[in-house]
Amino acid sequence: MKTKSFTAILYKEDDMYIAECPEVGTVDQGKTIEEALANLKEATKLYLEECPIPETTPRLVTSIEVSYA
Repeated sequence: MKTKSFTAILYKEDDMYIAECPEVGTVDQGKTIEEALANLKEATKLYLEECPIPETTPRLVTSIEVSYA
C-alpha cells in the first residue's frame, strides 16, 4: 500500500465545511472540519484506487496579496 501527502483546502459554505484536494480533484464536505477532512481522505483513497495519478513533484502552497477596486 502506498502513502502520499496531499494538500487539503477547507472553507465554510453555509453550515457545512467543504474540503478539496487540488492535486487529485476530489471534494467532500462535513458538518465539522474533522468530518470534512475524514470524508475527503476517504473520497481521495477511493478515487486513487480506481484512477492512480502519475508521480509529480511536490507543490508549494503560499499566499499572495492583491489590491483591487
